Amino acid sequence: MSQDYNNPAFKKLLQKLQEESWQLELLISGFAIFGLFTAFPHIRIAASAAQNDEKVYSWIVLTVVMVSCAILIFNLLLHVILRGLWIGALGLRYVSGDIDYEELNYSQKFTKYLKKKVGSFDRYIGRLENYCSILFAISFLLIFYVLAFTFSILTIVLIITSLLDNDNINNNLGIWIGAPLLVFFVTGMFLTFLDFILLGWLKKKKWISRIYFPIYWVFSKVTLSFLYRPLVYNFLDNKFGRRVSFALVPIYILIVYASTYSYKTSNYFSNDMDSNNIIADSRNYEDALTEDTFIEDVAIASKVVTDNYLKVFMIMDNDFDDYIFDFNPTLKPEDDLRGLKSRMITNSTVSWNKRDSLRGAYIKTLNEVFTIKIDSTNYKSEFIIGESTNGQKGFETYVGIKNLPEGKHLLKVLRKRIRKKDTQQFYHSRIPFWYYPN
Repeated sequence: MSQDYNNPAFKKLLQKLQEESWQLELLISGFAIFGLFTAFPHIRIAASAAQNDEKVYSWIVLTVVMVSCAILIFNLLLHVILRGLWIGALGLRYVSGDIDYEELNYSQKFTKYLKKKVGSFDRYIGRLENYCSILFAISFLLIFYVLAFTFSILTIVLIITSLLDNDNINNNLGIWIGAPLLVFFVTGMFLTFLDFILLGWLKKKKWISRIYFPIYWVFSKVTLSFLYRPLVYNFLDNKFGRRVSFALVPIYILIVYASTYSYKTSNYFSNDMDSNNIIADSRNYEDALTEDTFIEDVAIASKVVTDNYLKVFMIMDNDFDDYIFDFNPTLKPEDDLRGLKSRMITNSTVSWNKRDSLRGAYIKTLNEVFTIKIDSTNYKSEFIIGESTNGQKGFETYVGIKNLPEGKHLLKVLRKRIRKKDTQQFYHSRIPFWYYPN
């Protein structure tokens, strides 16, 4: 069929399809809105979990998906509302026909003004039709714009991490290759965005277009614009399409700005403060966690403890290995396996027996680096690998507290660190709790 686009029969088919496309638009919008509203909370929770656990790659992917879902939900809801208005206008036209300004019997001044500003009812229906069709098409085009921006940023990050900040390659070689590439991509991203904002102005000037063409060619691959380029140029050659496209930009900015507002009830306290002697954050109590909240650093089982022991759970993130390597350099492997790795490929050459021995040394060092204190009393920690009630991986230990007096207490998890060859100790987390034994 793609080879017959000049065939009159094919053009006639396209004409018929575009006249009846509103039915498909409403059908797709309805199913898409239902699916997006169902999936969005789960995606948001997964993105929050990835951010909390410092899984950068997962967080980037889920954030892009979440932003794309938000754009589609807003645009498709607006599309359905306008389509509903369009259908209502068609139904009213069947009953009432065009606007009869003489029947309204307004004064000449108002009649003249309304004829100029309101005009024909058919023109109103036609404009609604144009708004709906363009809004539906641009909804999916905006997703490609989000992907283009993401891929451009990721390309720059990849150049920095693989060439300029990579210990596995020669520094001079990395700088000689990475620095020009970084300058090229940063400049290219700026020029590509400028060309987009100026509606292709860089392509119009003969001498500038020659310089810009290689950049355009490279970024057409990086941003995947070859997949949606026809849509872009079809919008740009239509004045009405350009108006709608640029009208949505300030709307999105206003929505993002409005989402930053929150109601504050105090000059001194807010909802996102960490636990300490006078603040109890629900993220530090496992029984207070909800579906979309996660342990940030350390958590205990409950705010009110009735047993004669206290469970202390500590989240494991990417920095923990560095904490241990500072105090036990023999545990540092030649090839760091942290980060995004394939399950099908493993670079570890350590035997199982040696690995178990190294894990034991890791846990031993961990219990030397982290110590537990309740109020002013030190407690011996025996952290082992465990899992929280909501499935987060980390280290857990249990502390006997039967000799504690009833009332409020403060749990302190302390971590050692080396600064200028001196070993210092600072707060890793502080959690208040109340002890009332049964």
